Amino acid sequence: MSECVNKLFLQDFKELSTNDFDEALISKGTSIYEVIRVMDGVPLFLERHLERLKKSANIVKLKLWLTDSEVREQIRRLIKLNGTKDGNVKIVFNYSDKNSFLVYFLAHHYPKEDQYLNGVPTIIYHGERSNPNAKIINHNFRHEVEKKISESEVYEAILVDNNGCITEGSKSNIFMVKNNSVITAPIETVLPGITRQVIKEICMNLDIELKEQKIKEIEIKTLDALFITGTSPKVLPISKVDSLNFKSSANSIVLSIMRAYNKIIEDYIKSQK
Repeated sequence: MSECVNKLFLQDFKELSTNDFDEALISKGTSIYEVIRVMDGVPLFLERHLERLKKSANIVKLKLWLTDSEVREQIRRLIKLNGTKDGNVKIVFNYSDKNSFLVYFLAHHYPKEDQYLNGVPTIIYHGERSNPNAKIINHNFRHEVEKKISESEVYEAILVDNNGCITEGSKSNIFMVKNNSVITAPIETVLPGITRQVIKEICMNLDIELKEQKIKEIEIKTLDALFITGTSPKVLPISKVDSLNFKSSANSIVLSIMRAYNKIIEDYIKSQK
């Protein structure tokens, strides 16, 4: 099943039917991408996404051939063409024999209300990205992790590197709470998530101590709570890591961060109208 959904997608400014979407457009060569959540017709934190896109290109020494304004206009055009005000939009710069720029709605799975209320189960997955700081499509890694998530019937996999340290989720960032402090992995070991950046700002504004430090897998049992952050999940409490249970959804620090993040989204949408 194609990850491209809805009626139309854009390839190099051309309007095409999603029935004609070819996975080879993103699997061949190198693909740098961003996934942006659209709410009420507004691409959330678009400026931050475009900045990260440029950083990903710089890391792998590639050049983007479109300006921020051109990318922004194509996203708005896609939203208007499909008449869709809510969903996830993926933008891809593909470098191969013939470079291509694609914009399309991505199949998404947002958490349900009860998952925010009760938290979600996760598993530990021993593996790490070859270049964690750059958002580059790695089909083999993604396939292996998604297979394990599906087999285990959990929401997400928490990645543990070769040194036994927690890094991030397979498609998210991971935050942990211990003794009234929020902990997350050092930036050089993870994808610099947009939501991750906003959470750091929230902690500063709420006067919550935030530490970027390495946490060993064996230390998980000493944590008070954990939560996932990302484009689709926003701020999502974790109820279980393998066989360990957590009451993350009742943790006061997790709840205050969730409320603050939702308020930032609300204000951002209002400011873009």
